Amino acid sequence: MGRKVFVSYKYGDSNVYPLAKANAGQGLNFLSGYRQTTVRHYVDELQSLFAYDDHINKGENDNESLAGFKDLTIASKLRNKIYDSSITLVMISPNMKDPYTPESDQWIPWEISYSLKEHARNGRTSQTNAMIAIVLPDTMNSYSYFMTSYNCCDSGCTDYRTGSLFNILAKNMFNRKMATLMNCSFSTAIHSGECSYIPAVGWYEFKRDISGNLDRAIRISENINDYKIAKTVV
Repeated sequence: MGRKVFVSYKYGDSNVYPLAKANAGQGLNFLSGYRQTTVRHYVDELQSLFAYDDHINKGENDNESLAGFKDLTIASKLRNKIYDSSITLVMISPNMKDPYTPESDQWIPWEISYSLKEHARNGRTSQTNAMIAIVLPDTMNSYSYFMTSYNCCDSGCTDYRTGSLFNILAKNMFNRKMATLMNCSFSTAIHSGECSYIPAVGWYEFKRDISGNLDRAIRISENINDYKIAKTVV
C-alpha cells in the first residue's frame, strides 16, 4: 500500500547544489540540466525516486504572500493538502527562511503546524503526521550551513544549527521528554537515540534508503507521547 506524503519546501531557493540532469541540445547548464536548480527540482527528483504507488502532494508555491491572509484562509488552503497524508517531509535549504519576513507570513511554518495537528472530518480524525527533515546540499555540495559531523568519539557526533530554522521546526528537534545524553570530547551533553520528533537526514543519505527513512519517521510517530510537540506558529 502506497504512502501519502506531503512535502514542505522553499520553492525558489536556488542556493543548492546543481542536480546532475544534463540535457544536451537545449542550451541548459551542463551540470544541472536546468537553467538554475532550485529546491523544486529536488522535489521533482524525489517524486521520481518514490515507489510507483506512493503519492507526493507538494506544498504551496512560496511566491504568494500570507501577510493579508487570515488564519481560516490559510487553513482552507492547507487542510485538503495535508489531511489525507501520513508523512510530511520538510526540505531544509540554505535560504528556506526569510529573516526579514515574520514567520507567520511564510508558508513552511504553517505547513509544519498543520502536519502536526489532528484534524476531524466526516467522523474521522487524522493523526499527527510522521515527519522527517531532508537537508539539501548547498552550492558547494555541503551540509555545513546546517549540520557538521565530527569523529570525536566511537559513534561520531553531529552539530545541528537549529537556531537557523523556523521556530516550530527547531522546537520539534531534540524534544524528547526523557533525553538520553552521553559524554564525548566534543561536548558533555550529546543526545543519543531518537531524540527528535522531526529528525534530520542529508539528501544523499535519504536517497540511499528512502523506505528505511520513511519507516524511521513512522516508528518515531508511533511513540509520539515520548516527545514534547510544538504545534503553533509564532
